[in-house]
Amino acid sequence: MSDETQAAAPEDRLRAVGLRITSPRVAALEYLDDHPHATADDVAAALRGRLGTVATQTVYDVLRATSDRGLLRRIEPAGSPVRYEVRVGDNHHHLVCRSCARIVDVDCIVGHAPCLTPDDDHGFTLDEAEVTFWGLCPDCRTSSPEGGHTGA
Repeated sequence: MSDETQAAAPEDRLRAVGLRITSPRVAALEYLDDHPHATADDVAAALRGRLGTVATQTVYDVLRATSDRGLLRRIEPAGSPVRYEVRVGDNHHHLVCRSCARIVDVDCIVGHAPCLTPDDDHGFTLDEAEVTFWGLCPDCRTSSPEGGHTGA
């Protein structure tokens, strides 16, 4: 999905992939536009705050349907719940803080998918590389007594 498509209104994005426009879907996309790397619980709380009662299953159905249609990307950093973001269609990577779990996008190191090439592809046709960089964010590094690794 292009940056132009990502900037489109949620209703237009839903129409473009053949999904019905529903209040939970629109609200989820609007929330994720402003809160990348949110968990399903984060999205559920936002939807309930905006729409009132929303069943947990509805939230999971919205996230699954929009992910399956390419409107959301699921990321699963080790030791963390699944996160969702609207930045799709590129091959960006992530920085994850070992202390506070903050996640930041990092552009592809080469510029096109896949960014990395394994020494042996075992006959696979590669179209994506997923890389997670781990460390301490500037805030945690400053507040840590040693300023180093927390052991996580």
